[in-house]
Amino acid sequence: MLPDNAQLFDLSGKIACVTGASSGLGRRTAETLARSGARVVGVARRADLLEEWQLNCTGETASVSYDLSDRDGLPDLAKAVASKFGPPDIVVHAAGVNTRQTADEVTPQGWDLTLDLNLATPFFLSQAFVPEMKKKGWGRIVNFASLQTTRAFPGGVSYGASKAGIGQLTRAMAESWSCFGINVNAIGPGFFSTELTAAVFADAERAEKNARQTCIGRNGSMEDLDGPILFLCSDASAYVTGQVLMVDGGFTAK
Repeated sequence: MLPDNAQLFDLSGKIACVTGASSGLGRRTAETLARSGARVVGVARRADLLEEWQLNCTGETASVSYDLSDRDGLPDLAKAVASKFGPPDIVVHAAGVNTRQTADEVTPQGWDLTLDLNLATPFFLSQAFVPEMKKKGWGRIVNFASLQTTRAFPGGVSYGASKAGIGQLTRAMAESWSCFGINVNAIGPGFFSTELTAAVFADAERAEKNARQTCIGRNGSMEDLDGPILFLCSDASAYVTGQVLMVDGGFTAK
């Protein structure tokens, strides 16, 4: 029998869907939830990396390969995810793209890709899962925000717009669904070394400058994400909804 405090974070019996599970913070999230007892369905475009994630992940997992920028197919994706273990209780939207185009370089194609994947997909995929969450009277939806939810960075016009939208989307989704027991929050990572931030960490001087801008004095390590993710996906966050939790070492506090 687990101690009461441990039970708050125990995900045994829960089903989770994690987008972007093939790499980076999405993969870490999927691994963390699986280690905590959830049955996890990972979704990403690259089937080979999803297979590799499953082979190296502790826990019960399944995967669905899908291009999440294709909005029209999201209802079918939701059915495919639910066919693995059942309708998910937890949905984490970690998939994302950053074209890093300056304001003068932004194209309609790059804009649409960024807004579809980073903003539209988290809403419409959640919308497809919500009816079953309502029946259970319990659900957790976690969006991925960013430092650019509140800060403007060079080359971040479309990405920043999508992540600022995530902040308001999170509040609006919470207002709509939390009365049914479905809590909706967002996690805002600082600088973590991932595929998406490879250009930042390839410049050692820039990476060190970013570290100095935090209150803690370093960039993020993967394990820094585990506790916040478990908190937002479990009963520990029963009275927390509509919030953006910045996991950035205090970058946005300075």
